[in-house]
Amino acid sequence: MNVTLRVWRQAGPAAPGKMVEYKANDISPEASFLEMIDVVNEQLTLRGEEPIAFDHDCREGICGSCSMMIDGRAHGPNQGTATCQLHMRSFNDGATIFVEPWRVRAFPVVKDLCVDRGALDRIIAAGGFITAATGGAQDANNMLIPKVASDLAMDSAACIGCGACAAACINGSASLFTAAKITHLAQLPQGQPERYRRVVAMVAQHDAEGFGGCTLHGECQLACPKEISIDTIARMSRDFMVAAAMSREEKVGGGTG
Repeated sequence: MNVTLRVWRQAGPAAPGKMVEYKANDISPEASFLEMIDVVNEQLTLRGEEPIAFDHDCREGICGSCSMMIDGRAHGPNQGTATCQLHMRSFNDGATIFVEPWRVRAFPVVKDLCVDRGALDRIIAAGGFITAATGGAQDANNMLIPKVASDLAMDSAACIGCGACAAACINGSASLFTAAKITHLAQLPQGQPERYRRVVAMVAQHDAEGFGGCTLHGECQLACPKEISIDTIARMSRDFMVAAAMSREEKVGGGTG
């Protein structure tokens, strides 16, 4: 199959960018979208031109690196699919495909389709971990966890940190990512001692990074390659309100003691 690509090219963070047209000919319909770009880049290299810079790693829908807006949709037209899992058979022969980087203030463009997603790492560093010393591994049956809680924890832990939720959000909010990282720990016994400190710290870091606020439009869950529900955001909001109430009670108690 043959397609025309309109790709965002930008030499660096401070350089101006523009859409540049390329032809991708004789592409197998079974090729992945990234393999198609590999073919285009090989042709560009042979012509002595600068190849298209894009992020990738595992190419198995696990690492979250393959962040691209394809025809205006994060990761492309297929739901529940990362860019590396998107195949060319999803497009019509002769189609013109627009490829851009994430358009989020908190994800500055590094080069071409590559953006700096370090903001997500800093949100994790603010509290997305458990500091309790757990010692050696216990027998699995020593700490029973209800199936409902374990299922919710696993659903949230499926987040691969790609940033598609923020890229799709009209507010540029990474609330789905932040909520997933907060609530998967909140469902487990090991996450309880730091549960409310965690939500306050991570939400504060989310806001400090320049992400917008969530207004529950739901675009994030449609763009998420792991199809994480916005119910996760509701759980994060509930914990945040509980943490705020606890903080007020501590202040009142401290003032009357």
